[in-house]
Amino acid sequence: MPDRTPVQLGEYESAQLEPGQLTPRDVGRLHALQARGCLTLTRERTGWRLKADATVGVLVLDRVRVVISPKFAIPGERLMSWLAYALGTPVPVAARRWATGPDGYADLVAAALLEECERLVREGLRRDYVRRRSVEPVLRGRLDVAAQVTHRFGQLEQLHVRTFDREADIWDNRVLGSALKAALGLTASPHLARALHGAAGAFPQAPTPAAALRALDRTHYTRLNARYRPAHTWARLLLRGGGVTDLLTDHGTTADGLLLAMPALWEAVVRRLGTEAVRPHGGHAVPGGSGVGITVRGDLGNASAFRPDLLLSLPGLPGHDTEQRTLLPVDAKYKRYDRHGVNAADVHQLLTYSSGYAPADAPTAVIVHPRPGSHARRTLQVRGPSGLLGDIHVLGVDTRTAPEQATAWIGSVLRRPSHT
Repeated sequence: MPDRTPVQLGEYESAQLEPGQLTPRDVGRLHALQARGCLTLTRERTGWRLKADATVGVLVLDRVRVVISPKFAIPGERLMSWLAYALGTPVPVAARRWATGPDGYADLVAAALLEECERLVREGLRRDYVRRRSVEPVLRGRLDVAAQVTHRFGQLEQLHVRTFDREADIWDNRVLGSALKAALGLTASPHLARALHGAAGAFPQAPTPAAALRALDRTHYTRLNARYRPAHTWARLLLRGGGVTDLLTDHGTTADGLLLAMPALWEAVVRRLGTEAVRPHGGHAVPGGSGVGITVRGDLGNASAFRPDLLLSLPGLPGHDTEQRTLLPVDAKYKRYDRHGVNAADVHQLLTYSSGYAPADAPTAVIVHPRPGSHARRTLQVRGPSGLLGDIHVLGVDTRTAPEQATAWIGSVLRRPSHT
């Protein structure tokens, strides 16, 4: 990879770029990313100003390598743990040594993929039967009579054959070869680059990254390929240029990079946190947010519908009808609600959720936000002239702890939110 000028900035921070540091192609790619809410590029008298939004990662341009480190919610040394938690994949053993440094977290994701691929190589790559057509000097498999007659005209020194052999050149392995190649273009560490190059030699590659992604989308896991799931998870993240499974729609970043939208990551974290936290107490997540959600009709245009990020079904209170379950709407907010009050728009949104899903006699909703340092909770009571409109529980999850510890804490809060 050619030498590029490193540009370091933090989440929500900006950096000044010289006029010659961005090529016209770079400007076009950055404007495309700006349209998707990843960053902001502004022309100034002395050059360019690049500002990161709620995005972290690495962006490799023609002349610069932009590294955006997490600053607000999740400390760098914990980012990979929370990312693995959101993805629902085990954290590799090497995570104990991980910390975001000057090279950015793209190197950490590449290292995670490398570790999983090396494990697969040690265990032996999966093989499956693959149909091939070839010309051989001896008969292997079955003779392709039609090809032999039309191409060789009765000559037998070369035989057109069809074989059906077990090979490692299958899609389970091809997608990993493509992901290792993509990771090689992102890393700035010579040691990691050598290791990635060595591992890539053991895997076949897909024709294009897009073909690899389509294969990943079609993959179904059985006992034969279940051990590939963690490696495929990291491969999907690298090939999509960032994103948490299906939570980020892949439009392509139009530039080599690995950019992670932190609000989408936090939504994935909250969904898993809430689901796992209430499971020991008889609760569960409602798939799809309970049907059609809350709808708005009668306005100009089509009817709109919206749902909370997570809808939990909780068992009845002790001493009451245990068959009667309670719905609790939970919304993930990637905001500094540890430093300032909940804004009016979010209060209105959560009141709508509580009115649409929670019991009429106890309208309740929950906000979950990141809060580095310690867990915290507070309750907003919204009242009108006729009395209580609803309670909004604001829960700050300590992102400096391990996700499993946060799950235990939030479970004690979500179990009976109306009585916290």
